[in-house]
Amino acid sequence: MGVRVVVVDEHRLLAEALASALKLRGHRVLAAAAPAAGAAELVISRAPEVCLLGTAAPAEPGVFEPVVRIKRERPQIAVVVLGPVPSPRGIAAAFAAGASGYVRHDERIEGVERALAKARAGEVAIAPQLLQGAFAELLNPAAQPDDEGSRLLRLLTPREVEVLVRVAEGEDTRLIAAGMAIAPSTARTHVQRVLMKLGVGSRLEAAALAARTGLLDRAAPSGSGQTVV
Repeated sequence: MGVRVVVVDEHRLLAEALASALKLRGHRVLAAAAPAAGAAELVISRAPEVCLLGTAAPAEPGVFEPVVRIKRERPQIAVVVLGPVPSPRGIAAAFAAGASGYVRHDERIEGVERALAKARAGEVAIAPQLLQGAFAELLNPAAQPDDEGSRLLRLLTPREVEVLVRVAEGEDTRLIAAGMAIAPSTARTHVQRVLMKLGVGSRLEAAALAARTGLLDRAAPSGSGQTVV
């Protein structure tokens, strides 16, 4: 038996093409639209068994707000998201909003039909490999690009890192010089170079920046006994 369905996609051509394919296969398409807004209102007013909701950016904030509203006002309507190769965040966001499934845009029509049938039956409609891939990435996330703290740390020499740690610990020029066994004038020069490289105007700003970016967590403690000449 065919499924009563509404197809919503931001690209009208995709929505209408999918709707035509589903009609040819015996499904009852109540609407096919590409609304800039009002997707939830359309779905709620037509009251399908399943809504196919297309999106090009599943990880974008707020993209699944229509799903939240549909499930709040018509919890019996199942929503299956049509999207690109998903990131774990995209899958998590879709299901957190109340979606019953996730189907890739490049899936064959038979795959879309299977998702419709599962969603109507109250089952989760997502390819096992997508779910496995999402869990694998969530449990073992890939290394993220270096953050600001790492970037700033690479700007400094080992000696300048030690100077920054000492500045953050509140040491003045005299204490820095004594602790590093260098002349006060040399310590002062190192401090100025650190301020310049970090793009700040004072020792207080340097300490605050180092703490905020986590730079201090990556730096070797001043008490390590290492002195770079």
